[in-house]
Amino acid sequence: MEIIDNTIVIDTFLTVTLGILVLFFGKRLNAAIGFLNRFSIPTPVSGGLLISILITLIYALSGFEIEFSMAARDTLLVYFFTTIGINASLSDLLKGGKPLIILLAITLCYMVVQNLTGVTVAQAVGLSGPEGLLGGTVSLIGGHGTAIAWAPKIADGYGVTNAMEMGIACATFGLILASLMGGPIAHHLVKKHNLQCDNQDEINVGVPSEDLQVKQFDYMDLLDAVLAIHICILLGYFVDEGFQAIGLDLPFFVSCLFSGILLTNAVPKKLPRITGTEWPAGKPAIAMVADMSLGTFLAMSLMSMQLWTLLDLAGPIFAILTAQFVIAVLVNLYILFPAMGKNYDAAVICAGFGGISLGSTPTAMANMSAVTQKYGASHLAFIIVPLVCAFFIDLANALLIPFFLNAVTGG
Repeated sequence: MEIIDNTIVIDTFLTVTLGILVLFFGKRLNAAIGFLNRFSIPTPVSGGLLISILITLIYALSGFEIEFSMAARDTLLVYFFTTIGINASLSDLLKGGKPLIILLAITLCYMVVQNLTGVTVAQAVGLSGPEGLLGGTVSLIGGHGTAIAWAPKIADGYGVTNAMEMGIACATFGLILASLMGGPIAHHLVKKHNLQCDNQDEINVGVPSEDLQVKQFDYMDLLDAVLAIHICILLGYFVDEGFQAIGLDLPFFVSCLFSGILLTNAVPKKLPRITGTEWPAGKPAIAMVADMSLGTFLAMSLMSMQLWTLLDLAGPIFAILTAQFVIAVLVNLYILFPAMGKNYDAAVICAGFGGISLGSTPTAMANMSAVTQKYGASHLAFIIVPLVCAFFIDLANALLIPFFLNAVTGG
């Protein structure tokens, strides 16, 4: 840790340590405050939001900013999505066929609506069309990464000088709303329709402590899981090169997701390995790594938000995000849930869609994880939601954003 001018810079090691502390803090908050647990608010969201508010108060009182090194965060994200790929069996993928197509179709239509909403509301409050797109799929369903990637192009090409600040602001507030939306929606649907989990399978992410007492695993099992993850990541580099060769510029974690799917389904489970064990797909050690990676990633993301940088843009952003939030909730309740079959899997998928509609893929996973840990497993949701939001959304956004930019500017 060092102080540069009026900025306290926290190094990578301490940032990860604080992220872990935030997870425990969030756990205590959820246990102490009933509605957080009742509505399945993810533990890292509870802790991370409160810490970001405290950091904002420190800045307001002292003038010192706190800046975290996020070098480890991307690695945690890659770990998490690799575990999702490892747990994806071919039978699950085939099972997800029709629901996957339905979810994809609804998501693509929703992305068009999200951009139309952003542009319409922005123009109503005196902003330009490109600024409205910053409150659409550029920052919301696209997340911080897409916002950061497109903001310079919008600033240079369309004269939006504060494009970066607005994009990050919309992505940040969208992330908060998405984190708070998914759990309550699923809770409402489960209670209203008296939904039950129909299978006794283990949950995909998160291992309840009572299960660990029955299905114990030692450090060698954990190392076996980590080794499998690293093998998939190494293959992921080659998959990523293949994507680049055909002109697809996708996040690296998508390549690792596909490499995990490939190895799990192409390599016989009982193939002899140096570890002397079977490929660890579906084992508690993989679920544990997934939970640790996702929780720490999200805690680090939320605790590092500099909320004071967003105040000047609060009015227009509030107008845009209010409209986007209402539309996302309506789409979830009255379009997605009926289309997915009005069953328990559909409720979990709605929790995930609540995460991606205004937030990010990790938020969707955290929302679904919180719901399934409370109500039971939904393998279908953990297969089709990551495939749609981690792969197809990036492809669709790469086409939709330039199309809408040309449409709103007459280019």
